Amino acid sequence: MRLLTNTALVMLGLGFMLSSCSKKEQSQKTGITYNDRTNGGYLRFRQNHPSPGPGLVPIEGGTFVLGGSADQDITYEYNNIRRRVTVPSFYMDETEVSNQDWLDYLHWINITFPNDNELYYNALPDTLVWRSPLSYNEPYVSNYLRHPAFQDYPVVGVTWNQAQEYCIWRTDRTNENILRERGNLVSWKDKAGKQGQGNAGAGTGADQPFNTDIYLNGQYRGQGIDGKKMITDLNPNAKSNGTGKNGRAVRPVRMEDGIVKQGYRLPSEAEWEYAALSLAGNTQFENINDGKVYPWNGLGVRSPKSKTRGLILANFKRGSGDNAGVGGGLNDKADITAPVRSYEPNDFGLYNMAGNVNEWVADTYRQTSFEDVDDFNPFRGNEFTNKRLADPAKGLYAKDKYGRPIKDAAKSNKKLKYSEMLALQQGGQAAGANQQAGANGNSAQLANGATPTKDPLAGKAYTADSRGFRDTVNTALYGTTTLVNDHSKVYKGGSWNDMAYWLNPAARRFKDQDESSAEIGFRCAMTMVGAPEIHPQGKPHLPVKKAKPFKAR
Repeated sequence: MRLLTNTALVMLGLGFMLSSCSKKEQSQKTGITYNDRTNGGYLRFRQNHPSPGPGLVPIEGGTFVLGGSADQDITYEYNNIRRRVTVPSFYMDETEVSNQDWLDYLHWINITFPNDNELYYNALPDTLVWRSPLSYNEPYVSNYLRHPAFQDYPVVGVTWNQAQEYCIWRTDRTNENILRERGNLVSWKDKAGKQGQGNAGAGTGADQPFNTDIYLNGQYRGQGIDGKKMITDLNPNAKSNGTGKNGRAVRPVRMEDGIVKQGYRLPSEAEWEYAALSLAGNTQFENINDGKVYPWNGLGVRSPKSKTRGLILANFKRGSGDNAGVGGGLNDKADITAPVRSYEPNDFGLYNMAGNVNEWVADTYRQTSFEDVDDFNPFRGNEFTNKRLADPAKGLYAKDKYGRPIKDAAKSNKKLKYSEMLALQQGGQAAGANQQAGANGNSAQLANGATPTKDPLAGKAYTADSRGFRDTVNTALYGTTTLVNDHSKVYKGGSWNDMAYWLNPAARRFKDQDESSAEIGFRCAMTMVGAPEIHPQGKPHLPVKKAKPFKAR
């Protein structure tokens, strides 16, 4: 009897599941059924909280005091004035980018563009950063990047610009791998076989490397590209190309499917500082029980735990001439850098957020950054761009020789009328030439009809407006009267060659975006979409009722 009851319960549960699955969702505003080919194929996608990309861990955002962990200002720069801000939830690399990670990048360039020596050369880190007039560091010049002994050590000698390029490359390779593994694109094995047949995809776009933006815009399709498990296209106007089951029309993945990952990027300065402090481990019921000076608790730099008592918690320079300690009892177990998973992670699970190498962040440096930024998701350095259209009528992007969309400086801070957009795209070259002439002071009028004036200090033409969108001169005179300019980028965290002061998450320095150092590396971040709460399980929530289905009468 008991067995019969259990079986009946199981069958009842399965029946309920099947009946609930068979009911398609409806529009809450029109009552139209979603995902039904017969009524027009209106699409509704499963709402989900996407998993992070490879190498990333989730960081639950919240409010904190930017610059609040700084307990002294030994440089007297007053560049980290305390300010309360909110950082949205995001993802961040568990570790710094390693030499092996960078060698993967170089290998891809070598096999994809074997004859483009300039591209490969520009991607090489500057290993000459190890040279010092009064130090014998020459072995590191040849060995640090390429020798297997250093493969898990953080890559150095990388400029801010090179780090940005790596983020773009990593985004495309991650999404390409996801789509090939899922069958939305031709598999790696089949792709390799087609390459062995004399580039069977030539002329279809298959001979160009995958780019996420180009793919999502529907410009990466055809023979040698489309996979065997593409998504069925419910659009009644879609035409079959013979690759779908039973001759059905298929389509590439869209952003709305929630399959491709958001782009990898450098973290903002606020994100980096928030993640390094990891105050979530000291928080209960919105109360921070204990502040931090470092990514770990306490005021010291040694472990208080019984098994590791006295051990240094990060890789830094303990004092002048003391990079590693005494032979037979090395204090931080490293003389230069250390492997990226050395030492204990902080409460967010991030390794080496203090010491080992400083890390580039996305922000442009200003001494007054903490006073002049927004209090939600603060960031300085926005350069808004639009993807150039090769065919405005069809919405096709223009591509560079590497298969990536060409981006132009944004001409407006709002959506243009369709006629304005077409005119801007079709007359873009003439307008660009006109604006360039105006910027050089050779024209009495800019393309937008505004009359330029001249800045007496910089000698550059600019047009003032209430928001400063059209200004080409910084009114704060950065770059004119100081060494700080728009190419000055922030780095944080302290390194193997820094004193403990620089391990404080609030400490900040800057370097030109084209310069590099043996003490600076980086890690990537990724924007989180959807709900900000990372672990909602076991936490109280206000009930949310589901919409009632509409029944036509």
